[in-house]
Amino acid sequence: MFQPSRDAGNRLAGSTSPYLLLHADNPVAWQPWDGAALARARRGDRPIFLSIGYSACHWCHVMARESFEDAGTARYLNAHFVSIKVDREERPDLDALYMSAVQAMTGRGGWPMSVFLTPDLKPFYAGTYFPKEDRPGLPSLRRVLEAVVDAFKNRRAEIQYTGDRVAEALRRSAGPGPGSETALDADLLTGAVRRLGKRFDASHGGFGGAPKFPPATALRLLLACYRRSDDEQALAMAVTTLDAMARGGLCDQLGGGFHRYAVDERWLVPHFEKMLYDSALLAAAYLEAYRTTGRPLYERVVRDSLDWILRDMADSGGGFHSALSAETGGEEGAYYVWTPDQVRAVLGPDDGDLVCRYFGVTEQGNFENGTSVLHVPVPAEEFAAKEGLAVDALRDRLAAARQALLAARAEREPPAKDDKVLADWNALAVSALAQAGCHLDEPRYREAAERAARFVLDTMCSGDADLLHAYRRGATAVPAMLDDYAYFAAALVDLHEATGEAAWLDRARLLADGMIDRFEDADAGGFFETQAGQSDLIARLKRGYDQARPSGNAVAARTLLRLAALGDGDGYRARAVATLRAFRATMADVPEAAAGLLLALDLYLDGAG
Repeated sequence: MFQPSRDAGNRLAGSTSPYLLLHADNPVAWQPWDGAALARARRGDRPIFLSIGYSACHWCHVMARESFEDAGTARYLNAHFVSIKVDREERPDLDALYMSAVQAMTGRGGWPMSVFLTPDLKPFYAGTYFPKEDRPGLPSLRRVLEAVVDAFKNRRAEIQYTGDRVAEALRRSAGPGPGSETALDADLLTGAVRRLGKRFDASHGGFGGAPKFPPATALRLLLACYRRSDDEQALAMAVTTLDAMARGGLCDQLGGGFHRYAVDERWLVPHFEKMLYDSALLAAAYLEAYRTTGRPLYERVVRDSLDWILRDMADSGGGFHSALSAETGGEEGAYYVWTPDQVRAVLGPDDGDLVCRYFGVTEQGNFENGTSVLHVPVPAEEFAAKEGLAVDALRDRLAAARQALLAARAEREPPAKDDKVLADWNALAVSALAQAGCHLDEPRYREAAERAARFVLDTMCSGDADLLHAYRRGATAVPAMLDDYAYFAAALVDLHEATGEAAWLDRARLLADGMIDRFEDADAGGFFETQAGQSDLIARLKRGYDQARPSGNAVAARTLLRLAALGDGDGYRARAVATLRAFRATMADVPEAAAGLLLALDLYLDGAG
């Protein structure tokens, strides 16, 4: 029977996650997701308040300041709930599982994620951000907490029924059954281009309206379809989007790399957090576009993005950190925006005015408080013609101005960094650096890729293939998941192709074998996202949909095909084909969400393996 009990104390101080450590001083008695916390909920028959977020999330910090640092809210949570805080980047398996529940129950998702669980971990109520005070259409957190407590005390059967239904729905939708015998053919690729074309924004690039997320994997698919069949529509969609993102505020025009997404349809105003994986994925996409079109802009974007990773995200041991926060001093975007006076103070009146015109910095501003997000309203060639300048002369002045402004920006209070090292995100950086080192003839990129790969293999891998997911400051935690194995095996194949060294290929095979042993669905094809036997998960997911990154199943299939083509026989190829067959319906029905699988299909149709 439910009984309020005394607070067990905030236990986050011993965490390795920077996000959890941000909450270690909250008056809320936060618990990490571990056996002790889950046992406490069962023993006391108390509901669990599960709060999932990440360190670069602006609204996570807003909710923390409004509610989790509030003594009254904390007292209520401590009296009635076991409150558990999870870093979604450290536990992407929990995040994926309960995000599926949030979306099923509310029709939307996002972070911070707020989920209420029964003591046996079944979700019965969920949402995202709840304010401290009621707002139109959005109840306060306190109102939600009181309603949950009332329901848990007085309508327990209803709570349990809802939790059982949601848990069963998660298990049923965890992944496809045995694969289809329908042909795996190029019609699936043609259908994908057609579906993407229906959602394409011909004015601004991208797919759909605001907010707009950078579609790195879909862009690579469009480029592959163009190469396969000279599909000009596919190329036009890719080029329009790549150009718009490169010139928009989504791209950090001074420091390189990309912000997480744009809040508008024009790619102008970003949500300012910067994630390692976005810039790594987009660097690879722009590199592919440069190799396809030869456009110098794309090469510059690749170099700027990878230079940002090397300059701002490198760990002293050789790996790469995860993210930069969206805010500085509680103010979103403050580190990145400018006024005309600030630009002139750095560059002087003549160059300052020129740079303001080029980057769209105005007295009115395009962001908050009269500040401007730097962007490029018109291409450099068009701007030079209007200004009566030679393009090369303009580029020289802009290059000097960018360096001066970047140095001045570095004097500002920087956004907080999440300095944990994640195996899967590092793999994406290794892949991008290895490919760029090879195709741009840039040894320092290849050398950085090798350093990062050695760091992960030496520090986060015990034995030949027992990989871990996260590392921070000498401590490793959390067993690796499918994405870690699939992405890192792919990165090692990229390193082998960039360097010609057989040792990288040998380690790729070992990781691929470890992936098969730990995650394969031998009955239906494809791979589960988590290892078998995890008692803290109410469902074991097997998905082919891309999220911000390509699905683990997509990368696994493509990597196994590449390994088979390098002489590793029919075993890898058969598993890759079984994965494609398992997700054939996904590729046919929602190709816009399965670009990663379709890229693997493109490789399969080329006869790889």
